[in-house]
Amino acid sequence: MKITAIKPYPVWVGHRNQLIVKIETDEGVFGWGESGLSGREKAVVGAIEHYREFLIGRDPMAIGAIWQELYRSQYFEGGRVLLAAQSAIDIALHDIKGKALGVPVYELLGGKHRDVIPTFASTGAINGEETLDAARALMERGWSIIRFFPAAWENPGGIFEPRESIGKSATFLTKAREVLGNEVVLGIDYHHRLSVAEAASFCQKMPSGTLDFLEEPIRDETPEAYETLRKLTDVPFAIGEEFASKWQFLPYIERDIHQFNRLDLCNVGGFTEAMKVAGWSEAHYVDLMPHNPLGPICTAATIHFSAAVANFFALETRANPTDLYNGTPTAEMFPQMPMLDGAVYKVPDGPGLGIEVNEAALTAASFKFWEAPHLRRRDGSVTNW
Repeated sequence: MKITAIKPYPVWVGHRNQLIVKIETDEGVFGWGESGLSGREKAVVGAIEHYREFLIGRDPMAIGAIWQELYRSQYFEGGRVLLAAQSAIDIALHDIKGKALGVPVYELLGGKHRDVIPTFASTGAINGEETLDAARALMERGWSIIRFFPAAWENPGGIFEPRESIGKSATFLTKAREVLGNEVVLGIDYHHRLSVAEAASFCQKMPSGTLDFLEEPIRDETPEAYETLRKLTDVPFAIGEEFASKWQFLPYIERDIHQFNRLDLCNVGGFTEAMKVAGWSEAHYVDLMPHNPLGPICTAATIHFSAAVANFFALETRANPTDLYNGTPTAEMFPQMPMLDGAVYKVPDGPGLGIEVNEAALTAASFKFWEAPHLRRRDGSVTNW
């Protein structure tokens, strides 16, 4: 079997773009992958086109060797753009291999540990009773792990003041714990918008035990900053969704800085790299809490990964009153995709990823340039989104 084509599809799905990748072979077996570098899909397409030049004619079953060649074949190796491209290719190659062997992808990873994948769902930005009602609705539908987002920034203008946010958010979360009880797992994602001092102040404004996890409170470039924050709070950290390789996880795992890995299969380097991070994490008692904000291919791939690792906590999902993609462009593009069964995904038993793609719908879809919000403080300075 030889690779004959690699086709990137950057497509608009109604509120953002998704970068879908198809790899074809000379035996008619093909695989699908997805890239996770949201908002910079064109850059990833360029990387895939470079890789395509030497992957045509290669054996798609040699996944590990291909991963190493993709990573080591240039002097300027690594980085989020190149690893996002590698991720999509690696996922598609696993899909091909599973289909060729007639087994689900998780069988290629050592077999499944569980039959269902527990998930966690999120409310919108904190907005008083409205957010409490949203959390109650999620609990009624079966979710026992709920994530909040900080008090919203002001629009129009995209103004976000961290100090204003932390007071409102801490007050709300203290009440949420009282109202929702101690059995539900509660967390908040600060999307690395805080400084060390702001994150410490935020945690110290709440009674111990209010939060079960604090996600991405500060930026990740400097592990020493997280070590400092670790000394200032006892709240467990959930970080790593932006990490592109095991090497970015290295200092966090080995210094025991965090408790949950927000590993993103479509950013870290696909299954090949994710399984290495998983084993390393298990040795340090760090649980996996995969990042999953993308499309159905990412969800399908992450379900297989989550089934195959021992140290799994919960998978991120988006919960709507009806089926996740019902009536959306995504539904037309993916006639077969994972769907929630209450608050869990059932682990599939078909070959490969178990997903079907309407390639004609992908081809007909357009790409639209999209930017994440560019947030500023009241003084006009730029802050993190």
